Amino acid sequence: MFSAVFGPKKPPVDVTQYQFLNDFSPFFSAVTGNFYDNDVVRTCIDAIARNAAKLKPKHIRRAGGQVLQVSDGLQWLLEVRPNQYMSSYDFLYKVVSQLYTNNNSFVYLQTDVMGKITGLFPLSYSSLEFVEYQGELYCRFFFLSGFRMTVPYTDLIHLRRHFNNDDIFGESNQRPFKPTLSLIQTVNEGIINAIKSSARLRGFLKFTQTLRPEDLKKQRDQFVADYLSINNDGGIGAVDSKADFTPVEMNGKMVDDKQMAVIRDNAYRYFGVSENIVKADYTEDQWNAFYESVLEPIAIQLSLEFTEKCFTEREKGFGNEIIFEANRLQYASNQTKCNLVQYLMPMGIFSVNDVLEMFNMPPVEDGDRRIFSLNYVNARLADVYQTGAPADQRPNTGGNTDGGKTAEGNPAGGGTGASAG
Repeated sequence: MFSAVFGPKKPPVDVTQYQFLNDFSPFFSAVTGNFYDNDVVRTCIDAIARNAAKLKPKHIRRAGGQVLQVSDGLQWLLEVRPNQYMSSYDFLYKVVSQLYTNNNSFVYLQTDVMGKITGLFPLSYSSLEFVEYQGELYCRFFFLSGFRMTVPYTDLIHLRRHFNNDDIFGESNQRPFKPTLSLIQTVNEGIINAIKSSARLRGFLKFTQTLRPEDLKKQRDQFVADYLSINNDGGIGAVDSKADFTPVEMNGKMVDDKQMAVIRDNAYRYFGVSENIVKADYTEDQWNAFYESVLEPIAIQLSLEFTEKCFTEREKGFGNEIIFEANRLQYASNQTKCNLVQYLMPMGIFSVNDVLEMFNMPPVEDGDRRIFSLNYVNARLADVYQTGAPADQRPNTGGNTDGGKTAEGNPAGGGTGASAG
């Protein structure tokens, strides 16, 4: 896989450590421990990543006031298969997952000898270091398998979150989210321990006669083996008159539903999601709020960074862009869709296939045509439509103040018609 991603490229050897303005160490380590292993964290990130992965990447060209979609090899990579290991959905899912896990996400642009992009690879790494070589910024990645690779920063798509104090990196989730994560783990462990404690017989045996220490230990072990093992599925123990068993009640403190909801809400607010989004039980308004606050910023960031790194300055000068868009109408209610079609389709805004796509139906032949209502007219032709003559040729019936002229077109006061204003 290392050879498939990076190929025969030879990294520079005489590199020097890159010096930041506000940090003495240009190192970044990927998240370790159990951050992504926590169920609340993973469900939040999954809710964002699985919806962001539905964004549609498009290679477009803006020219002459028109937006043209370009069908080329780059469009196929973005839309179908960015690399031999993953689909477009998997690619975007992993990019966004890494973005919200590490607050940094790197995509390596694989190119051929002519500089044409042949693959897009999200990089999973253990740590990285920024270095400098001949005045150019490079990233040296260290992988868990022991491999390392140094690539130009211009060959990397770098997405960041919580980009504030650091000069290049997005800040880690560890410090701000650690209290909430610790609280979630403590609650989960407390519930498990409480369940285990309630399922055990606990207490002490009091013997009516004096026993030697070794006999006392033997009697205790025998009682444990007989009644506190998994074989005692009845949960009942028995003693004779030689001993009394006194149970000890273990009343573990449990977090109630309201307290647990507050703890989870802290995690939801940190990631910008709600419980309805996580459970996929959202309304149209809740989806629109989630899209505008979470998905749309991701789409804008993806569009800007992919456009900058995938095209040369000359190509960008010809209007080449990469955009990530979503058909938000697919998530609207049927009532909203019907209202939009009823009012906007007669104006030629939607084509037949646009309407079919809204309702998750397949396109039809010749469905890209637009339907116009004859009740609408071009604004520049409205005068001709109503009076049969252009506006500058219509007779004035009086009260015209155009240019300070009379109705006959003479200067004000110079004719017999009604004077201006």
